[in-house]
This record gives sequence, C-alpha cells and structure tokens, in this order.
Amino acid sequence: MPTFQFKWTYFLLFVLLLATEIYIGAFVHDRFIRPVGGDYLVVILLYCLVRGFWEWPVGRTALTVLIFAYTVEITQYFRLADALGLGPHSLARILIGSSFSWGDIIAYTAGIGTVLGLENILKKKEVSNG
Repeated sequence: MPTFQFKWTYFLLFVLLLATEIYIGAFVHDRFIRPVGGDYLVVILLYCLVRGFWEWPVGRTALTVLIFAYTVEITQYFRLADALGLGPHSLARILIGSSFSWGDIIAYTAGIGTVLGLENILKKKEVSNG
C-alpha cells in the first residue's frame, strides 16, 4: 500500500508538465505535437503526480499509470462520452476523450518507457555516487 510522502521534485515536474499540456491544448493546433506529444506527456505528468505524493515503487507506479491511460483509451473506443450523453465541450468529455487511436496507445507506452529509462539512469547515478 502506498504511503504519503511529498516529494518536491516530482511535484514541480508535474506542475511544469501540466503547464505544458495546457499550453499545447490552448495554442498548438498541428498534427503531431498536440495529438502525439500531448499523449506522450500526459502519462509522464500522471506518473509525476503520483510519485509527488506517494512512496510507491517505480515499476508499480509506471504500470498503474499505463493501465489507467489504456483504460481511458478503451473507453474512447466504446464511445463512453457519447453513452453518458456528455456535451461536446464539457470538461468530463475533454478529460475522457472521444476518439480511440492506436497512436495514443503507442504515445502512452513511449511516455512510460521514457519514465522507466530516466528512473533507471537516476538509480544508477545514485548508486555510483554512493
């Protein structure tokens, strides 16, 4: 069971990534950064949020975030937002999303892969610094 332990580094990374996501959502209207970059970053953002508040193993946190992202994407495949009757501009519809994409699944996977790679580098650096 995770225990509460606030970590400034992860929390600040979360805030930075949140600001980046908001910027992308508001000002970037292209075919790559917004759809792919946003999905890539959102799993890193969620990972940092969890690690910012709870002491949980890296692998378990990464897997939980990835499963959550996949689950949200699956709800898009089954058009949950439409089934719930959410309006086109409602916050819930924006958060749930409305269109399934294999590209999103790949972006989520790449984002978590990046997290695991960076955590591994940091762990090796800690071990070598004693």
